Amino acid sequence: MQSSRLGEILVTNNLITREQLDKALDEQKMSGGQARLGSILIKQKLLNEQDLTSFLSKQYGVPTVNLSDFDIDPAVTKTIQAEVVQKYQLVPINRAGSTLIVAVTDPSNLFAIEDIKFMTGYNVEMVVASESDIKMAIDKYYDQSASLADVMGDMDLEDLEVVDIEEEIDISSMERATEDAPVVRMVNAILQDAIKKKASDIHIEPYEKLFRVRYRIDGVLYEAMKPPLKLKNAITSRIKIMAELDIAERRLPQDGRIKIKLGGGRDMDFRVSVLPTLFGEKICLRLLDKSSLQTDLTKLGYEPEALEAFQREIHKPFGMVLVTGPTGSGKTVSLYSAIAELNKVSENISTAEDPVEFNFAGINQVQMHEDIGLNFAAALRSFLRQDPDIIMIGEIRDFETAEIAVKAALTGHLVLSTLHTNDAPATINRLLNMGIEPFLVSSAVNLITAQRLARRVCVECKEPETIPVQALIDAGVPPDEAPGYICYRGKGCALCNGTGYKGRVGFYQVMPMLDEIRELILNGANTAEIKRESMRLGIKTMRQSGLTKLKEGVTSFEEVLRVTIADT
Repeated sequence: MQSSRLGEILVTNNLITREQLDKALDEQKMSGGQARLGSILIKQKLLNEQDLTSFLSKQYGVPTVNLSDFDIDPAVTKTIQAEVVQKYQLVPINRAGSTLIVAVTDPSNLFAIEDIKFMTGYNVEMVVASESDIKMAIDKYYDQSASLADVMGDMDLEDLEVVDIEEEIDISSMERATEDAPVVRMVNAILQDAIKKKASDIHIEPYEKLFRVRYRIDGVLYEAMKPPLKLKNAITSRIKIMAELDIAERRLPQDGRIKIKLGGGRDMDFRVSVLPTLFGEKICLRLLDKSSLQTDLTKLGYEPEALEAFQREIHKPFGMVLVTGPTGSGKTVSLYSAIAELNKVSENISTAEDPVEFNFAGINQVQMHEDIGLNFAAALRSFLRQDPDIIMIGEIRDFETAEIAVKAALTGHLVLSTLHTNDAPATINRLLNMGIEPFLVSSAVNLITAQRLARRVCVECKEPETIPVQALIDAGVPPDEAPGYICYRGKGCALCNGTGYKGRVGFYQVMPMLDEIRELILNGANTAEIKRESMRLGIKTMRQSGLTKLKEGVTSFEEVLRVTIADT
């Protein structure tokens, strides 16, 4: 990676120590690889910008420039697109014949220069400028709405049709602003660009002097664009109209849904959440694409033994199967996959969800409405009068829901649900803390699975990575296996947008309720004791599941450390 090369050069020239480099690289990993090494070192006050720029100039034999002294011709800035300028943090400053002079922060990034040569057809000469100067130049010469125009240029926006939208809002000024063609096209472009980039969420965020759009791709947030601040209210109102929300209400949170039809008969749902903040309304849109929903249990990333245990328990006629993990860990997909496998004409399946993310033929799905008293507990009571075979509850949040679910599991029904806990053993104590008796927990629960989602290494730019043996051992690799471990990482390519990752894979801890664990629950064991016993019984922890994916070359060492904790 370019940052590693720059770091090694700085260490070799005694500008920073090896320990300082390691600390900076760790912080870079924590940022998902988005922060640049130079800016981290400057932030940590290990270098200042002027020293770093002067060093790079001498090291690579290229001159330094002060961009504030330049008045760059718009014809020159148009030679490189805004997205490329943002990606590589460089600015074209002059053009002479067939030569383009480009100011860069990192002259060691030869890949960026080759990319510019290929895209522009010019010979490229480098000069070095400070990162703050280049950022100011980008803000000055590249209007972020222009990059949006480039995004819209290759989109067939005529194929995008909003379904069932009530356009007639009796607030004339807001309505006029939201119906302006640029605003409509901009919002449509944001939605379709997120679909093309396979984002899971869109964050539209207002600040005092900034308005930005970010996409969550493979679990990590990336800045997509900065629309003009003056369009903040118009864009917000346009999305609220599309989601059939009250555009006059700006003080309270609101939730809605947008359903659009794309070209080729494809549908896409957006779950919309509006939150009032200090400088305006923040909007989060969750993309719900049924065509990309993976409901095949064999393709979610379960290890063979874990998958066998999970399938065995969901096919039992009664009992509880619980899926646990933080928001965005794939719990809903796991439950939907189980439901899809169990969905037969002979089974009466009812689900209580908040919200219903995807609808399935043959399954009775109920949307929760807390404001009218339709919560999980109320829905569950009603389900038990509907002659159910299988019940799915979106989440067990309180004693009342947990109590009814446990009783249903003990009276001949299969109950599937989720909780928010860190791992499978902690779920036991969560139920006990809610007020469920230990003997009921040990009797009702069939299996608990905890999970996390990690990024997959990009298959196009995958390359071996050397990890110190001691680091592998510290992470949990058996000492006798560590010397032969082959790890991989992605070096970054066009397919993965330079991140080194493409797609996600699950890490799973699948804990069946074995007799030994039931005995510990009845005896009042704590979470640590249950975890130790489960490991003794051969149940893999999430860290061990992650290390298995690492050994198979599916993910990287930094991802395993990012999403799991060490076993104690």
